[in-house]
Amino acid sequence: MTVDEVVPGTVTIDPNVLETIARLTAQKVPGVLRLAEKNEVEKLLGLGDKSIQVEVRDDGAVAVEVHIIAAPNLSLLHLGRDVQQAVTRAIQQIVGMQVLEVNVYIEDVDFSVEESDTPAEG
Repeated sequence: MTVDEVVPGTVTIDPNVLETIARLTAQKVPGVLRLAEKNEVEKLLGLGDKSIQVEVRDDGAVAVEVHIIAAPNLSLLHLGRDVQQAVTRAIQQIVGMQVLEVNVYIEDVDFSVEESDTPAEG
């Protein structure tokens, strides 16, 4: 039996696996400080409680939402595109599923990182 030989049965990838792939990939993109976690008010309003949301459509294609906190002093547009490309590539390479869209929400820019990197005067 070869690797490419078709075997009867199905392979099912749990959406949690896709979330993990998207999470780990997004966190590795330079300029992403961390994933944005939803606060209690947003959870109560039904705005979701995850920083990564994955939807597997009926045709097997994947849609992903990524909520991040960005580092200061960089192009947020380029950062968003870098996250889109990295997440798409990872899901396609690791799982082999088609990615329809990756929506990146930059929730905040953390300027405290920039301040803590400079030595204090005194």
